[in-house]
Amino acid sequence: MFVCLCTGTTSHAVSEVVANGARTSKEIAEACGAGGDCGRCRRTLRSIIEAHFADCAPNRVSR
Repeated sequence: MFVCLCTGTTSHAVSEVVANGARTSKEIAEACGAGGDCGRCRRTLRSIIEAHFADCAPNRVSR
């Protein structure tokens, strides 16, 4: 799915950038261009970042 129509960047490309260390929409824009033009996709970029780190969080056991 396209995330940034200005640059034609897909969610897969953004996920790869986040997996490689991007933690902000600005870092994503620097790496692949998404979010660097009009900015309408920045909310989606932040959602991808949050989802990535939620998936990477260690599972906690309730006691």
